[in-house]
Formats: sequence, structure tokens, C-alpha cells
Amino acid sequence: MQIEVVDVGPRDGLQNEEKILPPAVRAELCDRLAGAGLKRVEAASFVNPRLVPQMAGAEEVMAALHRRPGTAYAGLVLNEKGYERTLAAGVDEVRYAFPVTDSFARRNQNTTAAEAARLAVRLVERARMDGVRISVTLSVAFGCPFEGRVEPETVLGFSRQVAEAPPDELVLADTIGVGVPSQVGELVSGVRELGMTAGCHFHNTRNTGLANAVAAVEAGATVLDASVGGTGGCPFAPRATGNIATEDLVYLLHGMGYETGIDLGALIEVARWLSEQLGKELPGQVYRAGVFEPVAG
Repeated sequence: MQIEVVDVGPRDGLQNEEKILPPAVRAELCDRLAGAGLKRVEAASFVNPRLVPQMAGAEEVMAALHRRPGTAYAGLVLNEKGYERTLAAGVDEVRYAFPVTDSFARRNQNTTAAEAARLAVRLVERARMDGVRISVTLSVAFGCPFEGRVEPETVLGFSRQVAEAPPDELVLADTIGVGVPSQVGELVSGVRELGMTAGCHFHNTRNTGLANAVAAVEAGATVLDASVGGTGGCPFAPRATGNIATEDLVYLLHGMGYETGIDLGALIEVARWLSEQLGKELPGQVYRAGVFEPVAG
């Protein structure tokens, strides 16, 4: 079985880092990930650079890419202006994200969850006319730093609304890393029942990220976000630490017999290179421990 791994390192991985990497280096990170076999890379975030200075120069990143045939380069957007910027920059895919709680929506996007959901439908309609792939991510789907527990029916209610469009895929995001496998199974199954391609985006804040990834795949998710080296975090979510590491996820999936099309050895070298660029050891474990051949089964 094939699992599509989307590396969000150039965007989510870097957006909360103290050291700001220039657009040329972020483009090189995308190039290196594509060279390791990643077929989808979240290259940039088209947000206000005053609020997220790490993501300044999104258009420059896109212009500096050495595009590899077969790799899709995506841009994250939070509003209609961001959508228009992504199209002008020449992205292959738009990834629109919105929180399912009003408190986080106000802090992150200056809107409400209901308004953001309506925008999701409009953006999907625009993307269809513009001929660009679009995915929709439901942020804080497993818990909110400001409102606490998020009920599954709340998430599935927004999922049903978005599915009316529908986007190419619906991604459930554990933005602050509070989810557990039982939650994952329930939500992924609910999205699959809507006839949607289900994806998941996990943070490893409480060391449940990889367990959640396995639960997601077993429930029918075919797309998983991850960040090379395990970098990541949200500037607007207190104590939201890194994403699951792409190389850790690939090691796990390959060992379980899933196919990703990714060269794990090459990916490890990308993580080592990024560690040098940021001047620190990254949270990922496989890039430090090295490759091993687990028994699939």
C-alpha cells in the first residue's frame, strides 16, 4: 500500500525557529527534499511577514526552486489574499488551513471558525476554476490551547461542510500534539465515510505523534504530513512543539511494509544538512541513530 508523505519542513518546520533562514536556503531545502524522493513539499507560507517573519519572501522561495518533475510544490494560505498570492507565485497546490475553534481562529486568522469554513468552500470553488489542486486542513482538530478538548462531532461537522465542495483531500491537524490513537481512528473513519481522501498532520508534543500516524493509516488515511528533522511549531499556539520527523515516519512506514517512494538514506542527509543550517540538533531520532532494516510483518 502506498502512503503519500508531504514534507512541511520548509513551512511548518521553520515558521517557529529562532534562526530565520533566507528564501534561497529554504528553496534549497525544498530541492533537497525533492531529491530524496518527496513528491509533495509544502514550500512556503503566504501569510503576513510581519506576524511570521520566518516565512517572509514566499514568492522568492518559489522563484528560486529547481523544480523536479513529479514533485508538487504547495503553498499554505489562511485567507483569500494568500490564495491569490499563491496563484501568482506559481504553486502546484494550495493548502488552506483553518481552526475549528473560535478562540484559535481569532488569534490565528482574525475570523471565526464558521466564517473560515465558508471561505474553505469558496476557495475550493475558485481552485476548481483556476485549475489548481487544493487541500483543506482542519487545525486544532484534537484539542485547542485556548478552549481545551474539541468534540469529535465539532470536527466532523466542519468536515461535512467542507466535503460539500469538495477539496482534493481533507487533513486533520493535531496542532498542539494532544491527540491519541483512539481519537485519530474515530475522526479519520468519519472523514472516510464522507467519501473524502483523509490526511493527518501530527505534532509530537506529548510523544504520541508516531502512534497517531499508525492509527491514522490503519483507519484509512493515505496522506501524512511530517517535517524533516522533526522541526516545527505554531507561533500562535503556546507550547506547540515540532511535527513528527519525516525520516522517523518513513522508517516506521517502510518497516511496516508500506511504500512511500522516498529514499530514507537521502532523507537522513537532508535532516543532517538542516541541522547544520539551524546550528542545532533537531528533535528527529532516525537521522541521529541511522538506518536499520526492520522486519516487515
